[in-house]
Amino acid sequence: MRKNVFGRQFSRDTNERKSLFKSLISSLILDESIKTTLEKAKAIKGDVDKLINKAKKGNERLATQFLQRSIGIQAMEKVIKDLAPRLSDRTSGYTRIIKLGRRFSDNAPMAVMEWVVKKEIKEFPAEKVEKKPEIKKLEAKTSKETKRKDAKK
Repeated sequence: MRKNVFGRQFSRDTNERKSLFKSLISSLILDESIKTTLEKAKAIKGDVDKLINKAKKGNERLATQFLQRSIGIQAMEKVIKDLAPRLSDRTSGYTRIIKLGRRFSDNAPMAVMEWVVKKEIKEFPAEKVEKKPEIKKLEAKTSKETKRKDAKK
């Protein structure tokens, strides 16, 4: 008999589903964006918000428990040092989901999930950037000129 279960099951048991969500969240943190199915992106959106809120409040231990141990340390360092300060002015809605269309093989709706506030790219000042010296192009000699020189030799 089917019971009412909250959330999406994805035809997986509880441990598989938790592991899937943790690996997707870790990949999102480390890679800044992930390409996955639309349903999986919607399923982890709330968990990502909760994780960032815990890190912003200083509950590093609770946030670290949530992630997998193998990738958890690197991911939590990035959350605490990079993502929490970057997203400090927001209270929720840290990620955006962009729909891509349907996957060719099984027609599943695909999406890209990324952070709302992107990482700032530091540009070099114009004064410090050295310009490459211009290379003078050699004038192309016509075939008649080369024949004349060869004939003189």
